[in-house]
Amino acid sequence: MKTIVNHAISRRSLLASASAFGAASLAYPRFAVSQDGNILTVRSYSDLQLLDPAFRLSLPEEDIINSIFAPMVTVEAGDEWSWRAVAVESIEQLDDVTVAFKLRDNIGFTDGYGQMTADDVKFSIERIADPANESPYAGDWAALKEVEVKDKLSGIIHLKNTFVPLWTTTLPTAASCVLSRKAVGELGGKIGTEAVAQSGQYLLSEWVPKQKTVLKRNPDWAHEPGGFEEIHILPIEDPATAELGFEAGDLDYTWTAVSSLLRLKESPPPGSVVLEKPSLAYVWLGINQNVAPFDNLNIRRAVQHAIDRETVVDAAYFGAASVGNGIVAPGLPGSRDSVTYDYDPDKARALLEQEGATNLSVTLDILNQSERLTAAQVIQANLADVGIQCEIKQNDSGTFWTLGSKDGDSWNTIQLWLQRFSMQPDPSWATVWFTPEQIGVWNWEQFDSPEYKDLHDQGLSESDPAKRDEIYRKMQDLMDESGSYVFLTHEVVGAIHKDSIAPGLKPNGESLYPQFKSA
Repeated sequence: MKTIVNHAISRRSLLASASAFGAASLAYPRFAVSQDGNILTVRSYSDLQLLDPAFRLSLPEEDIINSIFAPMVTVEAGDEWSWRAVAVESIEQLDDVTVAFKLRDNIGFTDGYGQMTADDVKFSIERIADPANESPYAGDWAALKEVEVKDKLSGIIHLKNTFVPLWTTTLPTAASCVLSRKAVGELGGKIGTEAVAQSGQYLLSEWVPKQKTVLKRNPDWAHEPGGFEEIHILPIEDPATAELGFEAGDLDYTWTAVSSLLRLKESPPPGSVVLEKPSLAYVWLGINQNVAPFDNLNIRRAVQHAIDRETVVDAAYFGAASVGNGIVAPGLPGSRDSVTYDYDPDKARALLEQEGATNLSVTLDILNQSERLTAAQVIQANLADVGIQCEIKQNDSGTFWTLGSKDGDSWNTIQLWLQRFSMQPDPSWATVWFTPEQIGVWNWEQFDSPEYKDLHDQGLSESDPAKRDEIYRKMQDLMDESGSYVFLTHEVVGAIHKDSIAPGLKPNGESLYPQFKSA
């Protein structure tokens, strides 16, 4: 019988070595930006890749899309979740399956594409919902029957059934952005990085890849204008690097590293305001269940038991964030107090020995950020402790966000990755990305559960909070049972801004560029 040696690792040693490595990896490039009071300079954690609401890849793109393509409604900045009208003069839910709207009558598209009409609304919504278009956001309009055009500016959204997330995760997001039917048709059906037929409070006037995106006020926007003449968006992937940029005076606003929050709150830079917001996002270790050696369920379960989640989170966030137990954040239906697996290295070793899985070598892909690197190093040490050698592969945002896409070359070769998804205030916006139709889109784990899909569909129309809670808890239990997920944290959101501005933020700290103002 093989002797199992327990390679004990102290939490203190892991914290010390991981944080030191993360700090040493930082380098700060200086940015030349205008100090004009009419210009707001902000940091984004990834660069622009697509401007199409139906195919957007990340939250920073949605921030821009919602600024240049007028949505019907958007989230109202503040500490409570609510919405405000943008493209509509009025919108009202008449019954469970009927929503009437009327557009403002003086919204035009740039580039000579004329006035925004109800037919453009019909086109924009039905385009996302149409399965033939394979939009990863089709679930936002899963209950759509059709959009009826009543006249030039008015219409009715008809649903097939009650759709609980309509006013939380569909209408106040880029899923309600109104595009020009004519312009999209002339572009071949999809918008790339060239902004055509813009209609929002801001216009995209310049994009220098990996350097800067510039938004300028739309001179033809006849309603409440954006608070700044220009917004300069700098793609800085590492939050610690962005903090240095802020302290150097090159940024007016940035998200911070969660691990920096305690330091910044205790000693904020002069003339700054430090914010801490509750996060809806979720961070996890993903495992591709269709790639060896993880096509073996017991090996995936061994990884679940090998990871000391508390130590990973403590090391990466310096005690500022707590361990999370799923994809549904506290306060929402379906939030769990625990996972169905535990940290048990002996059990992990036993499972590996049972499967004859000795001397395994695997890869762990991460986004090139100091917090992700620190977390990955602890995971690397945890895996080494049970006999799995793990190589950490750092990626820039342009590469990382395509790793699990079936349009790329790596979706059937990646093995492990650290991932963070942003959220909207409804549990269905967490669960939708792991349905079978999302395999090769956002479901990189290739988790394929018909039961999970059925429960997701039930949750969309179930209005009883207790029943919804039960549905979403069960869905996360199924994710646990698949062995493809090690849930880590919901983080918190840290931000810092100059005291001369009043940032427009959602309750979870996400940006609303048109609602930023001077203080």
